[in-house]
Amino acid sequence: MKQILITLVLLTLLSSTYLRSQENAPFLTGKVIVSISEGTFECDLTLSEIPQIEDYFIRLNSGMNLLHMRSKDPEDFLIYYRKSRNDSLSTGESTAYYFRDTDKKGKFLPKTIQFKYVGKFPVVKDTIVNYARKDWKGNIAFNQNAVRSDGRQSAWYPILYDIKNDKVFERVKYNIEVTCTDCSTLYVNGNKPIKAKSHNFKSMYAQELVLFCGNYDFKKLDNTYFLNSGFNQNEVKEFGKLINSYKQYYARNLKITFDESVSFIQTTPISKKDGWMFVSYPTIVSIGWQNGLRSILEPEYQNFYRSFIAHELGHLYFGTLKMFNSELGDMMSEGFAEFLSLNLTRNLISEKTYRELIDKKIKNLENFNAIPFAKIKSHSEYNNRQLYVYDYAPLIFLSMESEIGEKKMWNWLNIILTVDTRFTNYDFLTSTLKQAINNDKKYNTLKTKYFETEKSFENVIKVLKSKQKKKNKNGDG
Repeated sequence: MKQILITLVLLTLLSSTYLRSQENAPFLTGKVIVSISEGTFECDLTLSEIPQIEDYFIRLNSGMNLLHMRSKDPEDFLIYYRKSRNDSLSTGESTAYYFRDTDKKGKFLPKTIQFKYVGKFPVVKDTIVNYARKDWKGNIAFNQNAVRSDGRQSAWYPILYDIKNDKVFERVKYNIEVTCTDCSTLYVNGNKPIKAKSHNFKSMYAQELVLFCGNYDFKKLDNTYFLNSGFNQNEVKEFGKLINSYKQYYARNLKITFDESVSFIQTTPISKKDGWMFVSYPTIVSIGWQNGLRSILEPEYQNFYRSFIAHELGHLYFGTLKMFNSELGDMMSEGFAEFLSLNLTRNLISEKTYRELIDKKIKNLENFNAIPFAKIKSHSEYNNRQLYVYDYAPLIFLSMESEIGEKKMWNWLNIILTVDTRFTNYDFLTSTLKQAINNDKKYNTLKTKYFETEKSFENVIKVLKSKQKKKNKNGDG
């Protein structure tokens, strides 16, 4: 009974933290017209309920050509906008805009802004000559059969960024009409897919607006949707059962339930070889030419692909229920999601697959000089983001787990997810660890060994190899 009460308290704390993040979410209304054969966007969108922020940028995809930005409140007039090159978090897909105040010393921000713009993007019709060199998450991708776009990185709709508090408002409440006359199915994150050429999508719960419109079918299991998956109904049931077991594993160990449904999208890239997954809750998107979501059920591939799915489900906690910012925010969001995936792989999928994944990460880091967490001052100091957040960070966390035990490790993750904070920086990382361990001597030893020294990766290798030797000696490996 005591444990149930503790869990309920933690759930309440996490829910209130998440709801507070939704309270000042902007409201997006208007019309979006898309053509998948022409690769075009035509948007007339109004962003209202804008929080009053002194220092900000408004991000919009660089392929969108503005007719105007218009203040609708407190006054109605066309706004003279400026562009900035100082948006350090923009990854190149978007342009940063702002408005000068009357004395030209600061910025002003209307409460309501209308944006009218159009964009035209390449349409990939084959993979022989008419394809792109690369595809990536923030790309607005037309593959002739459909258009795919995330929200935060692609910024196909206007996204407000609070510079002082390092907060991105990619999640918006919305009431938008989406039209695509050469599509059979429309989907906007936070709504169910619908067979139509035009539909009014609404959500008073703030969402990142993943968009997937095209000519495809979908299936449903309970409240979970499978878009363009190629699954038959029996495969849908098998896949759903697997996903539910992963969600239950995380909920049981993190002591934070997650009963919400997830929508899965399968699509192809506009390049010849790229393949990856990303999550913008409640949507998990799988992009690739070979197998895709079907690999989850194929004996030859299933263990590795199940680990990928486990990572994306981990983002329902790290990156959705808890948003991360500051210099270490990206590392924590991806690093802890990957740690969850490895932990689940070891316990639910396959010890052999777990060992193969660990060995691959160690090999990836052989010639990588990782800057320890304590010395990171900006995202650029990761040097190689892929290696830092997906390999180096999760190996650090696995080594720490082997020293403090699974119980305290899960407790640390729970504290990270439930404690209220403005910045998820180094002080946040260390203070939550100190609380979880509740032993100053042990805390200081771990902090020095894994967070501060240039030899942190050497320490990881020693600990993980020692752990594996013990398992082999006991006949567990």
